[in-house]
Amino acid sequence: MTQKRALVCGAGGFIAYHLVKRLKDEGYWVRGADIKEPLFGATHADDFLVADLTQVENAIKALALPDNEPFDEVYQLAANMGGMGFISTHASEIMRDSSLINLHILEQARKTGAKKILFTSSACIYPEHNQKDPENPKCAEETAYPAAPDTEYGWEKIYAERLYQAFAKDYGMDTRVVRLHNVFGPLGTWQGGREKAPAALCRKVAEAQDGGTVEVWGRGDQTRSFLYIDECIEGIRRVMNGPAGLPVLNLGSEENIPINELTQMIAEIANKRIEIKNVEGPEGVRGRTSDNFLLQEKLGWQPSQSLKDGLKKLYPWIQQQVALRAIARGLFVNRQTTPQK
Repeated sequence: MTQKRALVCGAGGFIAYHLVKRLKDEGYWVRGADIKEPLFGATHADDFLVADLTQVENAIKALALPDNEPFDEVYQLAANMGGMGFISTHASEIMRDSSLINLHILEQARKTGAKKILFTSSACIYPEHNQKDPENPKCAEETAYPAAPDTEYGWEKIYAERLYQAFAKDYGMDTRVVRLHNVFGPLGTWQGGREKAPAALCRKVAEAQDGGTVEVWGRGDQTRSFLYIDECIEGIRRVMNGPAGLPVLNLGSEENIPINELTQMIAEIANKRIEIKNVEGPEGVRGRTSDNFLLQEKLGWQPSQSLKDGLKKLYPWIQQQVALRAIARGLFVNRQTTPQK
């Protein structure tokens, strides 16, 4: 049997790193492509292209194989993105960069005859007015229209969904789209402003003393669901291996939790007593939770791991990163203050 070949765009990032590993475990030849070096300087990919995919010449390189044959599968995860603090303050660069990446990769996939291409959209496409009730957000796939996302990031994602659907209609391409809902787990961004709520709160709890205070943006009663990375990768593979013509599908957890409760859950895992201080900051919509009815109907599967089980894997990793950072800072301070002989 001929070895299948896959291109993973955004392979220097968190989700795509895990996806590359899964594909290699399944026997694929994999090329990764990203504007930055592989996560922690390591990759499971057979070939890794460090290149800015907003530039068309780099998209051409990414889709080119030595024998001029097409890729069996293309996974388009590359995007300019981050947590709410980032996407609420970098709208123009997000829309510009992510749009260019999708246009170039999709066009080159068409020109080279890529057999299947999967695009990771986002739950951020759902209308703000359907997510005002933290206890009952409406996020079934068909509720995406009339479109009214609360961020420009969401508008770019919904445009990209339409782009992939248009290429499928006009050129007969096999395109697949999943709307990811708040993916978390070890190796994800945990500091610097692009991190999402689980990682940010794990970091804050790890940094806090027992009995200390942790700041949470907004009132803390806003709700979200969070998808552990292993189930995200399983879902992506199931969508890619599913039948042609699948509709856009949610990929997330249906376990809904207020952010203050999420913070307390992390503190319990850390065996710390903490006080929550709710502060002004971007909190996004009031409630957002994956609706997996269509995913279950089309694929006979949906994520099932509990949030707490996932956090029990994430927190120790972030605790370790916080400790390593403290050691590194201590060494730097010592170097700066040690008298020279």
